[in-house]
Amino acid sequence: MIQEKTTGSQHGMENREGDFSPVDVLIILAKNKKLIIFFPLVAVLVAIVVTLLLPNVYKASVTLLPPQQAQSATAAILSQLGGVAGAAAGVAGLKNPNDLYVGMLKSRTIANSLIEKYDLKKVYDLESLEKTRAALESNSLVSSAKDGLITITVEDKNQKLVAKIANSYSEELLKLTRTLAITEAAKRRLFFEQQLTMAKNNLATAEMLLKSALDVRGVISVDSDSRAIVETVSRLRAQVSAKEIQLNSMDVFVTKNNQEYKRIQAELISLRAELSKLENGRVGEVTPAQNLNNQAGLENIKILRDVKYYQMLYELLSKQYEAARLDEAKDSSIIQVLDPATEPERKSGPKRAIIVIATFVGAFLAALIWALLRESLHVWLSKEENVRKWEKIKSHLGTSKSKKIA
Repeated sequence: MIQEKTTGSQHGMENREGDFSPVDVLIILAKNKKLIIFFPLVAVLVAIVVTLLLPNVYKASVTLLPPQQAQSATAAILSQLGGVAGAAAGVAGLKNPNDLYVGMLKSRTIANSLIEKYDLKKVYDLESLEKTRAALESNSLVSSAKDGLITITVEDKNQKLVAKIANSYSEELLKLTRTLAITEAAKRRLFFEQQLTMAKNNLATAEMLLKSALDVRGVISVDSDSRAIVETVSRLRAQVSAKEIQLNSMDVFVTKNNQEYKRIQAELISLRAELSKLENGRVGEVTPAQNLNNQAGLENIKILRDVKYYQMLYELLSKQYEAARLDEAKDSSIIQVLDPATEPERKSGPKRAIIVIATFVGAFLAALIWALLRESLHVWLSKEENVRKWEKIKSHLGTSKSKKIA
């Protein structure tokens, strides 16, 4: 009878131990009160010491207003290719034009400029340029919001440096957009700028040749008819060259079915015909015997013709270059700084209070979970059947180890 009662009481205890009641949980918490109280306190003290050792971090942001007409200008270009291409504009990656400027801000070119400008190798205490770029990238955040604005945020331990770096991002982007052709008008401006430089160099070369010829042969009078023919031929040649350059610049943006392209092409054909007629007709009538004193005069007038040609070509290209610059200004392709970065008055991190509170809560929950798990394991091992299972697991692990060693 006594044995049956004892056995029954043991089974009752096992049942009770198998299912924890709220009272059992309170008993476990009271039993492990030292762990639950002191472990969070120690963790909080460690967190306080660590946060006090962490340096202050400051944050500065600059907001940019990118060109608002970039998408519409691209859509206008695609619309000249037909309805299918125009409908495919959204699929071709033109949904958010700001992605282009975000990519430029994250480029290696801008990063290298900032590293050199502020000697960031020394600031970050790094010797490798690649590691310095990685550090700058981790401290910088470039994002494009739904409202169309681009925000550049820079974090650093130097309170005065963060605002300078953030503002320099916008400055370097402006320099890069002036160097690179982003919009249609900018590409035309860059194209005519290159052609204008070439024409200027050619004009300087022709003027030097004319000066050398005059120094050697002297000044020879030329009759008015010959001078008029020279100027007319030079003007026509310059106009033909200017139209050819204009057509070449349009090939990048429009098709040959474009009305403006057809109009300029027709003008070019007309100018070529007039030039050919003049060169093969009236120019042939101008002989050295009639209009020039000697062969030297003929050479001089040829050089003079080249000078006139490059002068007129330079003037025509200058007008087209100025027109492209005006179009670029109207295209709103300039990055505008909406909110420049200012020196932060308060630190942005570390959030010491949040770190300490989070550490306390985490340590308290960890202590509770550890106490409950340890008690659950103790209850589980108090059963003979579970003890046998545990011993069997250990024996198998020991056997497997011995086999591996053998």
